[in-house]
Amino acid sequence: MAHAITVGSEEHKELFCRVFTETHLAYDPEQVDWPELDEATLARLRALPFWNEAVSTEHDVARKVQALAPLEPDRVLREAIALQGFEEGRHAKLIRALTSHYRLPADPPDEPPLPADIEWAFIRTGYGECFDSFFAFGLIQMAKDSGFFPEPLVKLFEPIVQEEARHILFFVNWIAYRRAQQTLPRRPLDWSRCAMAMALQVWARIQTARGAATDDFMLKGHESISMDVSPRGFLRLCLRENDRRLSPYDPRLLRPRFVPTIARTALGVLGLPAKLTGKSDG
Repeated sequence: MAHAITVGSEEHKELFCRVFTETHLAYDPEQVDWPELDEATLARLRALPFWNEAVSTEHDVARKVQALAPLEPDRVLREAIALQGFEEGRHAKLIRALTSHYRLPADPPDEPPLPADIEWAFIRTGYGECFDSFFAFGLIQMAKDSGFFPEPLVKLFEPIVQEEARHILFFVNWIAYRRAQQTLPRRPLDWSRCAMAMALQVWARIQTARGAATDDFMLKGHESISMDVSPRGFLRLCLRENDRRLSPYDPRLLRPRFVPTIARTALGVLGLPAKLTGKSDG
């Protein structure tokens, strides 16, 4: 059994950065062998309402992460953040290649000026990825189990989904390490900034959900998926997939807690038992 580590120590930093870099998967999005899809599958893909947002979001995230790396004075952290920036940029390239190859409705991404406070932008982006990845874990498994997307396409995007698990794992450990390195008087300010970042992401997701409620795909698209897509079933699936996606990594590292806790609380309100498992980010 591995010895315990102190969160915020140099050993903690070395561990979460090493786990991140050693689990990097090499692949080239420009060398993807796109599978042939039948017209019914292409119609389903083209009916999805989020391709524009997916292209824009991945591009925006990549720019913010890549901008933070050169500002980080610690070499070990700088290299890990730079690697994440590379992976985020690769995600953006793969999504653009997908939409181009299958002629999916997506416009070229905008490039507004980067925020003045890059670290704040990275923190907000990190909490946003914690939200989005949790639900993406469930959605990708649902798409696989239901046959809504063909297996070759699901398999093609499997590395992206698993990379997002690595990204949120790195992020919550980075937050904890960074906070531990601050002086005691500065820690309450850091807590408040993180709480504000989480609150802003909660509000953004609420606004997105309100907009999606009027979208015909969101209202009727579930009819194409031959499995239980009730809120309770979906939350349970997301929790199970979240645990599975994060399970390969060193158990001494912190796990994202905020979104899984919300999901478990919702399950409790809905009358379903939800066992709390795994170490959290506190």
